[in-house]
Amino acid sequence: MQRLQPAHVDVGEIEEELWCADGKVIRAARCAAGAKKGSDEQAGNEALDRTRGGFSTKIHLLCDSHGHSLHANLSPGQSHEAVSLPELLETCAISDHEGDVLLRPMALGGDKGYRAAWIDEYLLAQGITPVIPNKANEDRDARAVEFDGDQHRQRNVVERLIGWLKERRRILTRFEKRATNFLDMIKMAFIQ
Repeated sequence: MQRLQPAHVDVGEIEEELWCADGKVIRAARCAAGAKKGSDEQAGNEALDRTRGGFSTKIHLLCDSHGHSLHANLSPGQSHEAVSLPELLETCAISDHEGDVLLRPMALGGDKGYRAAWIDEYLLAQGITPVIPNKANEDRDARAVEFDGDQHRQRNVVERLIGWLKERRRILTRFEKRATNFLDMIKMAFIQ
């Protein structure tokens, strides 16, 4: 991916106008639990969480407005999507061979799960315009940015990306004990 993404930027396939973020809970098979912990590992490093339905992992995805997959992170299944947004953006570095960042989004689209004042402040500090709808019980005039409904309609590309990823059996259900191995499966699907 580190070699392919700069090539896509060079030919203008990846755009910076609007990037979209979303998360999806993935059920983990019973065999995914029980990875041996090393001395340097902490609880939760394997991005697994026990819920009513069993073990689960949450995939956090980032794509451009054309649906090109840009980055993915994992967290335990019960974690909130908003908490993982800063890490998702900071670890998504589309850079050239020298390590210079080639592309950053001008705007970031998300669903109401990403609506919080601290997210608006974080994105604005990064020079990114939030395209996140207001919650029903929220005063729209008190918000620092104006919601752009036209741009937000393009956000469904991340939902289609999730649907496309769920057609891959190795991603629909997590079988890997190690989170890094499962993330590698996701990145292999991205490359495909």
